[in-house]
Amino acid sequence: MIAQTLPEVDLDHLLKLRLVVARHGEMDRARWWNTNGMLGPHGAIVLQRGFPRTHFFAQARVVFAVARSRSQEVFNPPGCATLWNLPPELEQRFEEAWPRWLEEPHWTEFFGGLQSPKTLDLITELQERGLLTPEQKEEARRLKTSAEGKAVQIPFVGPPDTATLTLLAAGFCHGHPGNPTIPYVRLS
Repeated sequence: MIAQTLPEVDLDHLLKLRLVVARHGEMDRARWWNTNGMLGPHGAIVLQRGFPRTHFFAQARVVFAVARSRSQEVFNPPGCATLWNLPPELEQRFEEAWPRWLEEPHWTEFFGGLQSPKTLDLITELQERGLLTPEQKEEARRLKTSAEGKAVQIPFVGPPDTATLTLLAAGFCHGHPGNPTIPYVRLS
């Protein structure tokens, strides 16, 4: 088996995508995973006392773990990647970026905006945050949901790049309250 070289990925963009989708899927929003406003103001209040400097990132880790677990329950195809289950090398790079993010003050504003989003529409939220271009918006809307309604295949094969990761996030727009539809890409 020949090892594939991973494309360059904007890890800050990936973190933002995961944060927006994670917040959108919480019980007080789309009801996809069993966290209720953990990325909202209540989660901040609960964790701020124990983690005064890093509570936003602690909140994120909790919701990411729950979203990953729930997504795998709904749809976990072999040989594929989802927003919550990327190739190990990419997940490793993502994990290695946490210390840098903890030191960057601009994340406080981003997390603050997640607490009470202005819209219930995931695509609008991604676009308003500068994470989705108009072309990607149209491409995401055109994606087809599987017959059983549990998955959306991104028409790309190989390790995901930043554009593909964006579609993995935007593809969640095909989900319904209480029923996520998991976007995925085939790795080979």
